[in-house]
Amino acid sequence: MTILTIDDEENIRNGLADNFELEGYEVKQAANGAEGLELIAQGGIDLVITDLRMDGISGSEVVQKVTTDYPGIPIIVLTGHGSIDDATAALKAGAFDFLTKPLDLDHLNKIVKNALQGKILAEQNRELKEKLLKSESPDEMIGKSDSLNRVRQMISKAAPARASVLITGESGVGKELVAKAVHEQSDRADKPFIVVHCAALSETLIESELFGYEKGAFTGAESIHKGRFELADGGTLFLDEIGEVNLATQVKLLRVLQEHKFERVGGEKSIEVDVRVVAATNRNLEDEVKAGRFREDLFYRLNVIRIEMPSLRERMDDIPLLMHAFLREFNIENKKNIKGFDKTSKSAMIKYSWPGNIRELKNAVESAVVMCTGDEIKMEDLPRALRAQGEEKVISIPIGITMDEAEKIIIQENLAANKGNKSKTADILGIGRKTLHRKLEELNIE
Repeated sequence: MTILTIDDEENIRNGLADNFELEGYEVKQAANGAEGLELIAQGGIDLVITDLRMDGISGSEVVQKVTTDYPGIPIIVLTGHGSIDDATAALKAGAFDFLTKPLDLDHLNKIVKNALQGKILAEQNRELKEKLLKSESPDEMIGKSDSLNRVRQMISKAAPARASVLITGESGVGKELVAKAVHEQSDRADKPFIVVHCAALSETLIESELFGYEKGAFTGAESIHKGRFELADGGTLFLDEIGEVNLATQVKLLRVLQEHKFERVGGEKSIEVDVRVVAATNRNLEDEVKAGRFREDLFYRLNVIRIEMPSLRERMDDIPLLMHAFLREFNIENKKNIKGFDKTSKSAMIKYSWPGNIRELKNAVESAVVMCTGDEIKMEDLPRALRAQGEEKVISIPIGITMDEAEKIIIQENLAANKGNKSKTADILGIGRKTLHRKLEELNIE
């Protein structure tokens, strides 16, 4: 734990530093408020002790700044006997406690201990809340279909291993959710989960993003930049759309997977990392290998454990569950209380083919929530693609009739739908206008 002391009297700063170092804390010192705020902004400060009355930025201003911009850092104020009112005002502004000079170091140590324990408890409480929210989030894997349960079984088998995982599936099926689940069920769950969207990075950027760069490696590289592999050390690196990575970068990825080390761009020192790689693609990598666009050796390194995420068309039973999960989410986000979907809109949602998969479904529900003015989503609230499907008309042809009779029904229904427009009807039926006229005469259609 690191304590920052801010006081314009050097002997007080040094005395506090000696005391806290004996107690096992790291100590940083600042001679004024401005210097103290600069150290806080650099990070790594767990508790602040500041004098109230200093030239320039006062202790009261430090309290206001810290409690506003760094609310997780407890702050203790020191004051003389004549400025108790100022200390009380600092408490109202958010200070943890105050002490009067001359200081009772034993009492100060107890206050510091209590403040730091409170900080730790607050952080643990925040982390617990985040985990609870995460477990309830509609962005988690939702569904009870057999195909999704098979994915869950694969995740539970893959998670404890150290081997690379390749997740395949169409765009929008939730491949990143699978990667997160693999990470969270592994022994790396308390370590970083770093995501790289490979398709969003140009060929010139992807190498420096993955491996970092040294100061002066290129124009604009004014300081050392850690890459995603370094940031993921000890944890999991998720490479989304791995099929978009160029061949030159594929060679370097292969080396990291084989040797667990790399060099930053512009650097010579090898950096060793312990990173589990999970990759995802909506491409057929076997075809990419055959076409020479993806290295075969890298493919085999990534494809140790393969998890195929089904499309939404393959898990239609999950659509109602996803619809209502997203409805809950967007009700909260838009401060609405929509209770559900009417029969027509629900039927349209379930029958739709969802080429964009879960991503398209989520967007459709969000749009419907925004457009809905009542307590139930109706057909008119849905996006155009779903409304158009709901408006589609079906031609019913009875069993047992002749081909000529069936053809007559098809032509009559299409003519009626097109309000007698023969050119449009011919186009829809895929025949010429002359052919349509001949059939109208042959089948005695007026």
